[in-house]
Amino acid sequence: MMHRRVSVLGATGSVGSSTLALMDEAERAGTARFTVAALTGGRNIERLAEAARRWRPELVVTVWPELKADLEHALAGTGIAVAAGEAALIEAALQPADWIMAAIVGVAGLKSTWAAAGTGAIVGLANKESLVCCGPALMARATTAGGRILPVDSEHSAIHQVFPHERPEGVRKLVLTASGGPFRQTPASELEHVTPERAVAHPNWSMGAKISVDSATLANKGLEMIEAAWLFSMPEAKIDVVVHPESIIHSLVECVDGSTLAQMGPPDMRTPIAYALAWPKRMPWQAPPLDMVSLGRLTFEAPDTERFPALTLARQALRAGGAAPAIFNAANEVAALAFLDRRLAFLNIAAVIADTLEMASASDLVGGSGDACEAALAVDQEARRLARICLDRREQAA
Repeated sequence: MMHRRVSVLGATGSVGSSTLALMDEAERAGTARFTVAALTGGRNIERLAEAARRWRPELVVTVWPELKADLEHALAGTGIAVAAGEAALIEAALQPADWIMAAIVGVAGLKSTWAAAGTGAIVGLANKESLVCCGPALMARATTAGGRILPVDSEHSAIHQVFPHERPEGVRKLVLTASGGPFRQTPASELEHVTPERAVAHPNWSMGAKISVDSATLANKGLEMIEAAWLFSMPEAKIDVVVHPESIIHSLVECVDGSTLAQMGPPDMRTPIAYALAWPKRMPWQAPPLDMVSLGRLTFEAPDTERFPALTLARQALRAGGAAPAIFNAANEVAALAFLDRRLAFLNIAAVIADTLEMASASDLVGGSGDACEAALAVDQEARRLARICLDRREQAA
């Protein structure tokens, strides 16, 4: 029976909650056993406390210091250590563990992911900003520490499952699949009037608002291209994107001998989580079956980069290298959140990204001193400042 000591950073979010649910299912089935070192969460103190009472971790952390008293009250009498704030979050990431889920959303998860990568543990990575902002350094840090980064999103997990890790020279191309989002067939003339409510209504996946907007603009696929480059040491020219509306094939690996390997499954995030959690073994769970007969057929089409230019901007950022991917990520987040706040039109999300990349290039933006994590955070902060300037200009021109 597999036994792992784990920590879950971001235990109250979608990925963190699914991780704990899979662990619970495996324990009830008698196929695995888990000891929990640390759990962290945000404002949902009730859910965090409930998870802590179930798993009895050594440390529970809320990132919000003002909520520490509420968490202490909820866990009174349990003997579980409670802490709050950024330093406590890093402490949780450094707790001795075999496997760490890094599922804190956004650049807020960068420091804890960086800390986790230095422990020598297997890190299940659901925080794409960490790879986008300092991917090569993060991968090197994990390797030096004797650990490993395992992708938890469906596309990169799919590649990892079929990638010839011992013979990478046999790979000709990586192909990431995209659902196409909610506006795949929406005429360009209608995109100008897209509302946040329509943008977050993803046809296949249940996701948070910001990542749903990223799916609608195809910015998420651009970020995934950058991640794939660092995860699999693949140049931009060897990474493609294809729209696959059914979201059954999650990605493909094209080999030099003409073979193309694909990983398939229903659109359910629990599958890549289970793969990472049990790697290198397979962990049984009540996975939804893939009924090929009912599916009938699978369809594919090229992404429309004229209607959705964020994908091209991401490719340009990856090709440029240096700070450009981090700038793309920061500008996209500022623009996507402004759209959700109804401050920016849908079509201007990509425009703000393009403006920010151009402004950052003109200002010769570079990272700060210190390690790669601190440098990436410095780039992120400055890129957000520039993105807000570009946003303000777009607002004033509207």
